[in-house]
Parts: sequence; structure tokens; C-alpha cells
Amino acid sequence: MVNPWLAMASGADPAERSRTMGGAHSAFVSDGVVSPRVRAVVAESWRRSAAVLPGPEFMAPVELTDDELDRYRRTHPLARVMPLLRELLGTIADDGAHLLAVCDAAGRMLWVEGHAGVRRGAERMNFVPGARWDERHAGTNAPGTALALDHAVQIFATEHYNRLVQPWTCAAAPIHDPVTGRLLGAVDITGGDHLAGPHSLALVQATARAAEAHLTTDPATGHPTLSALGRDEALLTTNGHRLRLSRRHSEILTLLAANPAGMTGDQLSLALYGERPVPPVTLRAELSRLRRLVGGLLHSRPYRLSVPVQTDAADVERELAAGDLCGALRTYAGPLLPQSEAPGIRRMRRLLEDRLRRAILVGDDAGALQLWADSPWGEEDLEVWERLLTTLPEDARHRGRVAARAGRLRATFAQRGGD
Repeated sequence: MVNPWLAMASGADPAERSRTMGGAHSAFVSDGVVSPRVRAVVAESWRRSAAVLPGPEFMAPVELTDDELDRYRRTHPLARVMPLLRELLGTIADDGAHLLAVCDAAGRMLWVEGHAGVRRGAERMNFVPGARWDERHAGTNAPGTALALDHAVQIFATEHYNRLVQPWTCAAAPIHDPVTGRLLGAVDITGGDHLAGPHSLALVQATARAAEAHLTTDPATGHPTLSALGRDEALLTTNGHRLRLSRRHSEILTLLAANPAGMTGDQLSLALYGERPVPPVTLRAELSRLRRLVGGLLHSRPYRLSVPVQTDAADVERELAAGDLCGALRTYAGPLLPQSEAPGIRRMRRLLEDRLRRAILVGDDAGALQLWADSPWGEEDLEVWERLLTTLPEDARHRGRVAARAGRLRATFAQRGGD
């Protein structure tokens, strides 16, 4: 079976492949038709790119520079594994033909390292630290597409959506927090056509796994963790094992983790079902099924957790209280159990989002504002986009894009107000 994540099989002719994909790219740009010779993963990425980008030739925006970039890198979890990444990929990056690049989960390049001459070539397309290389801002590319699909992928030359990037070939793999499963970013190697073989994809996959192993701490010695931000089914990690919970069990554990003193049956029922008349046996049945999954973690009379459970929502709260806004934004993977209609969860979700958004708006941190504005939950937030515009310096390279987005949102909201 052909590996769909590989750009080319061993022994294939890179020049012929480049011509074929170049012709397919031109046809797609001109009439929107995708040749059957284009890999499905690339075709889907082209469509996503075309839907949000102004055209097939542009510069990726640079969003973090100088001290702001340095602060962000120092506190990012992937800073812990950079010595390992350099050890595993440094020789390749220093041989004059490749670059080692590491980005965060939003596609911001944190480190781009390698031979100075190769770096200068990459700088001409803004493949530099602080630049945004997710698909929404840079089109089809290995790190951006790896983040979009949460899978290692190789992108060859003319498979890139942006024509400025088509002289390059890259392979990237996502890196996750080994305890919570949260996406932290991606590791990438970028170079010439010689990267278009199975070896480069296997190399970044192995490197990403090594990085995750390096980040691992012994879960058996710490408290269980519950990841419920940006996901409808929470992930419980305890004693080294991960358990994906049903939506209702996710709600119950999230509520109990936030109320360590425990909740009576009536309190828990109200938080889950609101004023709807629900027979007590319904809640007892759910708790019984949950207890079979988590064992002694769940106690009763009142319903409570036997040991503290660390949640990503509480992590955001702690980081906000400590004044670590960028840390809180990195931890905030999205709204708390976003599809939940349980009144207690809806209240927790609203309070957390309001606190984080308020902290972003009152600050002068353009990077934090940009992180929120470019997220799915912030892309329609006119107040944040306008605040970002006032924070950016006049000579910021992506100020025009921010101004245009704020203008479109103002027009949209004005139109809605007139309807």
C-alpha cells in the first residue's frame, strides 16, 4: 500500500514529479480543479489554503520578534527538548543542505536553525523565527499541514500552495504533551529535493517520539490529570494510563475536579441537568458506570474525587493568577467541553473564557492578542482585532492584514445591526 503521507516513493524522479505537480498546481489555481495525480492530503490542503488566502504567492506574516519572541520561546514547553532536537537533527541542519525548524501549536516558528547560507535563502520567504506557518497563513507546508491534521507529513516542492515556497521540500511531525495529549507544536526539516524520500519522514517521526518521551514525567508519582479544553470527550490520565471519557462522564469529572469538597446528588444533578425533572436513578446509573471505569477515584456521600485531579482548565486559571498570559494561552486549547449544555459546565466555560479574554484585552501584549484573534474562538472577536491593531507598531509587517480583518468585521457587524 502506498503511504499517503510520503511525497514520493524511493527511486522516483524528483524532476518529473516537480513538473507534474507544478502543472497540477497551476490548473488548480486557475480553475479550481485538482488532478487525480495530486495526493489527497495535498489536494485537501490546497482547498483549505485557497479558501482563506489571497492568492498563490505571498509572504507568511511575522508575528513575534526580538524580546517578545525570546520571552515566548523561553517559557514554551518545547524549549525543554531543544537540546535533544539539536542532538538528533543538528548534524543534518549543519551540513549546509537542511534546516531544523520547530513551531508551536499555532504554527509560529520558534527556532529555525542550520547553515547560514540556507537560512538566508529561507529568510526570503519569511521562514524565520516568529513567522506564522500554519496553513491559514502560509498555505500547504509540512509543519502547517502536520498541525492541521495532527500527523507527520512530507510536502514536496511544487506541492506547496505558495509559489514562493515551491523550491523547498520539507517533512514535519507533531509533538504532543505525553501526559495530557495536548498538541505542543511540530518539528520540521526543510531543504531540497533530496528530502523527498521515506528517510526524512521517518526521521522527523522518530525525533518527535523521542521529544515526547523526553517530556514524560512519571504519572504514577503525581496526581491524575483531566484534559477537557477544546474537546467534547475529556481525556483522563492516571497511573500512566489514558482513558477517553463519554460526554456525560467528562462533565461529571470536570465538575467534581472543580469542587474538591464534593457535591451532593442534588447539586450534581442541578449542575448537569438544570431544572429539568430527571429521576435520581438516572444520575446514580451514570455514576455507577463511571465508577466502573475509574474505580476508587470516585467516592460518594458526597460525590467527590478521592485524590486531587489536575485539570487543564485549572492550569489556565493558575497561569492567569501568576500573570503568565502567554502560558495561559498556550494551555487554553479551546472552550471547556464546547458542546456541553450542562448548566454547570456552561458557567465554568463562560467564566474561564471571560477571564482569559479580559486579561488579553487589558494588556499590551500584541502576541497574546494575535494568538486569541487567530484562534477559531477569536477570529470573529472584533474588540480583540481592534485592540490588536492599536497595539501593533506602524511598521509591523502584518499590520495591513490585521487592519483589513478588523475592517471586514466592523462592516459585518454594522450590516447585522442594520438587518
